[in-house]
Amino acid sequence: MQILELMKQRHSVRKYQDKQIEKEIQDKLNAYILKCNQESGLNIQAFYNEPNAFKNPNVTYGWFVNANNYIALIGKNEETAGYYGEKIVLKAQELGLNTCWVVLTYDKEKVQFNKNSDEKLICVITVGYGVYPGRERPSKTIDDVLIVEDEKLDNLNQIVEACLLAPTARNLQRFKVVCKNNNIDILSDGGEYADIDLGIVKCHCDLIMGKTTL
Repeated sequence: MQILELMKQRHSVRKYQDKQIEKEIQDKLNAYILKCNQESGLNIQAFYNEPNAFKNPNVTYGWFVNANNYIALIGKNEETAGYYGEKIVLKAQELGLNTCWVVLTYDKEKVQFNKNSDEKLICVITVGYGVYPGRERPSKTIDDVLIVEDEKLDNLNQIVEACLLAPTARNLQRFKVVCKNNNIDILSDGGEYADIDLGIVKCHCDLIMGKTTL
């Protein structure tokens, strides 16, 4: 499947079936997480059949159902975590799983992760078989985010389309895509979780430009 189509198919899912992820799929996902850790220096860890992190009765916003599997993004750099976390999200989609980025609505005290003294738990990604595959969200247009400072790249619209498909905090899409010197720069407009968002958008951009692969 082409990577842009994979990005289009992937939507945030908060309600999951009460169904375990098969060991074969777990093994493939774990192998990919290990590869991402080796490339990035992150300490990403997957948890399966572990429901406690999403059973906080005090959380009323963004409630999850059967969120019994999740991936903990652990490391030093939030942008790097966003970049490699999104690669894992797209790999999970390729494996037939659904996902959701989660920064606030889980119980951090219940996540039984291991970390070094200079690392932190940045956020988690739920993963599993969705009750539904999610839905498209409102999006800015190419003209809203694109800045062209010289000649356009041949596949510029496809690159920007991929960037607009990237999940961002509260779907605010606070970034700009700058085309200059036959290259693309992704610039953040700031806001909450800006570094994580920047990494996610850069991942989409690099996948389309062939600078990285799944």
